[in-house]
Amino acid sequence: MKRALLPVLLALVMAPAMVQAQDPQTLRFGVDPSYPPFESKAADGSLVGFDIELGNAICAQLNQKCVWVEQSFDGMIPALKARKFDAILSAMSATESRRQQIDFTHRLYNGPSALIARSGTKLQPDAKALQGQRVGVVQGSTQESFARTEWAAKGVTLVSYQTQDQIYQDLVTGRLDAAFQSSVQADYGFLQTPRGKGFALVGEPVKDNRVAGDVAIGLRRGDAALEDRLNQAIDAIRKNGNYQRVASKYFNFDIYGN
Repeated sequence: MKRALLPVLLALVMAPAMVQAQDPQTLRFGVDPSYPPFESKAADGSLVGFDIELGNAICAQLNQKCVWVEQSFDGMIPALKARKFDAILSAMSATESRRQQIDFTHRLYNGPSALIARSGTKLQPDAKALQGQRVGVVQGSTQESFARTEWAAKGVTLVSYQTQDQIYQDLVTGRLDAAFQSSVQADYGFLQTPRGKGFALVGEPVKDNRVAGDVAIGLRRGDAALEDRLNQAIDAIRKNGNYQRVASKYFNFDIYGN
């Protein structure tokens, strides 16, 4: 009798979670809100930023409600595979290594990476100039992967952090000599803020395709139906002007790229 009831009880317990996961009225995006101007938290705890507004525009185009699920960036792909959310919308570059694990939509935007250091420094974003220096990178980022491949074996000390804000804190206090991240994020999220005083982008932006690829929405492999719907929505907001309306609030240049 107990054995016969067990499957029924399990089904009742699991039913709410299954309904939530399959709710056609919502679209759950994974996000790490520590990367302004793309995603961050306002003083009242609400999520703000370019990616957040872009995601809401996509959901509106699909007649769905965006549900934002917070997740550390280095755990984003495992959480997607575990179905914690439906897709990743968190400034994630669609690199070849990531494409081996998940699928991506059409491009959302593009941009190179850059090094931040004290103004007037002779540091450059290359292994020789950074030898003996401590450089901060976000765990699981393309910048971390690139720097470990190109710099770490040549005497550069990489320090990985869970959030970009932690990097900036240690950069200001002198625990780091430099930070390596998206050039757009570095400019708007740090250099144009009070704590960025005395710092600058040093050297030329790194345009290697390992750290300067297209940013897109990440999806579980084989989720073709959701990928098609998201691609149609992205194309639609590009055509109807909603993409530019959102972008113009954050950038004075074409972040979409050629």
